[in-house]
Amino acid sequence: MNGRLVLYMIGRVMQVESVLMLLPFITGLIYKEGDAFCFLIVAICEFLVGFLLSIKKADSNSFHAREGFVTVALSWIVMSLIGSIPFIIANEITSPVDAIFETVSGFTTTGASILTDIEAMSKCCLFWRSFANWVGGMGILVFVMSLMPLMGAQNMYMMKAESTGPSVGKLVPKVKSTAAGLYKIYCTMSFVLFLLLLIGRMDPFSALMATFATAGTGGFGILNTSCATFTTYQQVVITVFMILFGVNFSVYFLIITKKFRAAFKCEEMRWYFAIIFAAIALICFDLIASGNMIGSFGDTLNHVSFTVGSIITTTGFSTVDFNQWTEFSKNILVILMFVGACAGSTGGGLKVSRMVICIKSVSKMIGQSLHPKSVKIIRFEDKPVEHETVRSINNYILAFIGFFVISMMIISLDNYSFTTNFTAITATINNIGPGLNEVGPTGNFADFSDLSKIVMSLDMIIGRLEVYPILILLAPSTYKK
Repeated sequence: MNGRLVLYMIGRVMQVESVLMLLPFITGLIYKEGDAFCFLIVAICEFLVGFLLSIKKADSNSFHAREGFVTVALSWIVMSLIGSIPFIIANEITSPVDAIFETVSGFTTTGASILTDIEAMSKCCLFWRSFANWVGGMGILVFVMSLMPLMGAQNMYMMKAESTGPSVGKLVPKVKSTAAGLYKIYCTMSFVLFLLLLIGRMDPFSALMATFATAGTGGFGILNTSCATFTTYQQVVITVFMILFGVNFSVYFLIITKKFRAAFKCEEMRWYFAIIFAAIALICFDLIASGNMIGSFGDTLNHVSFTVGSIITTTGFSTVDFNQWTEFSKNILVILMFVGACAGSTGGGLKVSRMVICIKSVSKMIGQSLHPKSVKIIRFEDKPVEHETVRSINNYILAFIGFFVISMMIISLDNYSFTTNFTAITATINNIGPGLNEVGPTGNFADFSDLSKIVMSLDMIIGRLEVYPILILLAPSTYKK
């Protein structure tokens, strides 16, 4: 383990976060808030520590997979811990555990909150919450790599550790160019969303915060009612962009490079939209049949589409209390929580690609059981899926289930209902935000014990980094020569 090089990388990440903290500081100055100086103080201290860590590069440039995984895991933990300090100093969140929970939820784009009155928070702190969603959406290390050169071609180890989905590759020859290209697409889509919300007569601050939370699929709103009081136009715009940010960004890269045929042949994207349309149709039919329509059919369609888009992309916004829906509709939402968005998007969950490959793997097993001599090949995106990929997906799901079960057993000590506990872990480890019952769209996570909040904070990071970076960080063999 090249510890000196890992510390160097952590130092550079800390320097970037310290610069990012100047934005909520400026926001506080604009709105004449004393809390602004909390961000300035933390930013200065963090920059100095980061500078000391990165002032001298390691003698050896040996940087491999384990260094990449450890760097990514530590970067997310360090950024979350330091990012929580301004909340504590400003006395906006008095409990350190609560502040860490809220910050982890922001950077991991989970959107789960311990705040009971969001609107009472200062503008600079609201900015930092939502901005954390935006930075964490594409990835903290991807953001850093897009800004500065770090380790050249070996950056791929960090990109693989941080990117979501079964595999990741370079879109262009240089990893830094790949990271920069992803963020150009991300920024352009965010800017278009911001303009459309302004056109919809949303005030600039609210539009910017909604853009950050929507683009990062994080769902940190600035109103206690989330998006319920937004106009129909604003809700529709957010619905469309939540779904668009749940698409693999490689598809947008193909469109930009005029490879339209390859872009629209994306099998995962077709499955993704098919699942969305099927879920909307089933829930609308169920609400109509059960007499639980939300106003007119148009209103029902709008709210159902918004909710489905919010849940499958793991954004976590809400316009209605879906806790009041029928069990059939709520079960569909829970399934969507696990399915998640596409690989390579800003969304969480297990990812559509993994689910499709698992279904095809089961189909292959059934076929071989019926016809033992047959030779069946799993194909995805018009390419054969290697056995190693299927094995890694199976191992990932097994590790995911292990963390899920252990976490649920620990938080059950708080003696909440099974539905609350199950959906609380589902919402945090899949980076959703709201669950059902006490942690539904009108509830929050404030009443859980500190132990449960620590467990769920770890789950949020595990879900965002997809298990392995945290497992590798904790494994003693990682640090052996």
